[in-house]
Amino acid sequence: MPIVARLGVVLTLSLFAADAGVRAQARSIDDFFREFAAEWVRGNPNQAVATRYLAGPEQERLERELTPATSAWQRHRVQLASRGLAALRRFDRVSLPAAQQVAAELLDWQLDTIAAGEPYLDYVFPLEQFGGTNISLVTTLTVSHPVRSARDGENYLARLAQVGARMAEAAAEARRLDGAGILPPRFILRATIAQMQQFIAPPPAEHGFVATLNERLAGLPDVPAARRESLVAEAARLVETGVYPAWRTAIALLTAQAERATDEAGLWRLPRGREAYAYHLRRHTTTTLTADEIHEIGLREVERIEQEMGVVLHRLGRTNGALNDRIEQLGKDLSYPLDEQGRGALMADVEAVMRDAEQRVAPFIERPPRATVIAQAYPRFREATAAASYNAPPLDGSRPGIFQIPLRPARMSKFGLRTLVYHETVPGHHLQVALDLENTAQPLFRRVRLFGGITALTEGWALYAERLAAESGWYENDPEGLLGYLDAQLFRARRLVVDTGLHAKRWTREQAIAYGIEASEVDRYVVNPGQACAYMIGQLEIVELRERARRALGDRFSLTGFHNAVLGAGTLPLDMLERQVDAYIRAAR
Repeated sequence: MPIVARLGVVLTLSLFAADAGVRAQARSIDDFFREFAAEWVRGNPNQAVATRYLAGPEQERLERELTPATSAWQRHRVQLASRGLAALRRFDRVSLPAAQQVAAELLDWQLDTIAAGEPYLDYVFPLEQFGGTNISLVTTLTVSHPVRSARDGENYLARLAQVGARMAEAAAEARRLDGAGILPPRFILRATIAQMQQFIAPPPAEHGFVATLNERLAGLPDVPAARRESLVAEAARLVETGVYPAWRTAIALLTAQAERATDEAGLWRLPRGREAYAYHLRRHTTTTLTADEIHEIGLREVERIEQEMGVVLHRLGRTNGALNDRIEQLGKDLSYPLDEQGRGALMADVEAVMRDAEQRVAPFIERPPRATVIAQAYPRFREATAAASYNAPPLDGSRPGIFQIPLRPARMSKFGLRTLVYHETVPGHHLQVALDLENTAQPLFRRVRLFGGITALTEGWALYAERLAAESGWYENDPEGLLGYLDAQLFRARRLVVDTGLHAKRWTREQAIAYGIEASEVDRYVVNPGQACAYMIGQLEIVELRERARRALGDRFSLTGFHNAVLGAGTLPLDMLERQVDAYIRAAR
């Protein structure tokens, strides 16, 4: 049976609207999409800067602001989503053209999901090692903020001056939650404290906020050296007088909380915690699968993949010891030197793999995205806790897509490196996200994923991309590379077991680590429940739909055609993707 619950809703694919009334309504819903999306972005400066969604003075103003870090702001966003949902449901969708029907159904799902999360807002920790305000502030300035002129540098400083206030808001939220009896686990607090202490360890003039601005301005020939030095000196002053004091205050708060916290990890420990976890599973997987069902899928996939890995390891003569021990030793045997030369060699290899993948993928897609992708290492203070990630390019092309990789010792190996690059860049995230961005047939809110990226399809596609590379012979004569791919698949299968184990089955952190997941990843699942389950659930659905198309079309099946159908559909919940693929099958017949 399919892994995804079938809703049985038939989407009317009406391609032509015959009368002027229908055309007028189509225009009006497009107006609604534009107006509501613009209102949504106006309330989130960080999103406005990352996407460059707006223009003119309005965009300029937002590029001098930082998004608030308060519960009041979060609840206002829920209220805005609820109002938008009510307005959207007043449209008669049945008579709309196909593209508007899909867009309306998607937006309905996204806004409804945002509104349904209101009871669980307090279960998101304001300060934590993976995605708290202490992390998002750094990302929005050092990754998302464009610096192409002296004016951009001035905007950067305007935002940097607000960092202390945003951290104070997050600290106030952490105190409020503490008063309500909601604390992060002790090990999360300790990891966050260690990370924050490292963040403020350098002298202000050498801090990442300052170095980022200096490096970007140095590459602009129209910014005089004296002007650059003035801007950089002001950044160092702001770091010393605003950033460092805010971080010290937050560290003191978390240190006091750590003395009272426990090491209980899962949402089950909180009031309505099981309901909260069920919500997060629905939000991330876009299915009605229960924690028990996902746990069982994970156990089944782990067994299957471990058997495949055993065969390849035997071919390599690595037959002694437990599978985890043999894989760990292989990673060590393929490691880079733990020094600057090794870091440079790894990043050079990443660059080579990206460019090779862009050539290899050509037979499987209709056209590559126009946007480019680059790779860069995470700043040192984030290496211990960060996961590899992809940041999409903005609409205006002011920067490329950015693949970030944490160069901690466990990552300083060729083992699994190719697969990681395929996942984050091409044929994975960059291929899909950049093509979405460039798909002018979609409403703008869909192209820039204003209301969320649909984890099940975004991560499911990236995991499918890993599988596509293996199926297409990219690891021919490279059994270590093939093992790296299988190890990545095993990692995602184990995630299904561990995430559900932590949040629904009262697993401890130690149990999760013993199951084969490194500590930093376990900590990630603790603060981001359900997200890790979306990867393999999404991949399994995409593979199932591909095989359905292959069976239905026989000789008419085209891998490129299937990929066009999936990528051209844009980012959707899995049940909506299924209907789009079914429409592709009918058309291909």
